[in-house]
Amino acid sequence: TLFLKNGSPIKAITEHPGRRETIQGFINSTIDAQFRQLSMPLLQKKETPVKIYGRTTSFNVQKVMWLVEELALRYEQIELGGRFRGLDTEAFALLNPLKKVPVLVDGDKSIWESHTILRYLIASYGDKNWYPEFPYERSLYERWLDWSQVIFQPAFMGVFWGYYRMAPDKRNMAVVNAQLEKCHHCLQIISQQLSKTSFLAGDSITLADIPIGAIIYRLTEQGLDISLPSHVERWYQTLKQRYGYKKWVMSDFSELRAREDF
Repeated sequence: TLFLKNGSPIKAITEHPGRRETIQGFINSTIDAQFRQLSMPLLQKKETPVKIYGRTTSFNVQKVMWLVEELALRYEQIELGGRFRGLDTEAFALLNPLKKVPVLVDGDKSIWESHTILRYLIASYGDKNWYPEFPYERSLYERWLDWSQVIFQPAFMGVFWGYYRMAPDKRNMAVVNAQLEKCHHCLQIISQQLSKTSFLAGDSITLADIPIGAIIYRLTEQGLDISLPSHVERWYQTLKQRYGYKKWVMSDFSELRAREDF
């Protein structure tokens, strides 16, 4: 039996001849409103592509590109920065006054800083697996998002810029090895978590896996002898099967070798 909000059964109400048409109209309008509300995000995804500005050799850009694939969003990617230049134009400064990539443009909105973009995308277009209803559930991936940016990424960048993006005769291996030691410590922390869960924040992929997964590929593919703990290796192999990860993260970055500028 169907009930209205006041608890009255629809069948009982419709037994009054003069009210049948009104109640049927109420039912139809309610169903139509619910359908339009549910389908609006899908229509947005289908009809309104987002724009992502940034060179695809930037691993901060790769985080965003990987996520838009996971969310099945329509997008337009515009190469900018590095050898493509264009960061110092007045037009780009209107999108991001810091003149850095990535930048996401969604309709008339401009969003910058990679992790802010990630949060925006799942809040706008993610289902409950990407953007859970309750704050505590969101905190399970938020903590890894912040930790990666404050702890793991700086250590990785110290290795990547000190080793891969430095000419061999200019490398300070004492500094590189110190940062590499920090990376190994981070890998142990990640491994401890992955000994309990399939992904970093549970049994399905979340925002926690995006920035850390992007780091792992670059860290292990730059020519240094780095072995991953077994739990991290298992998780890494799982990420490597995902379409967005293969397309955007596991891509050639050799043009950055021994290149000391952006």
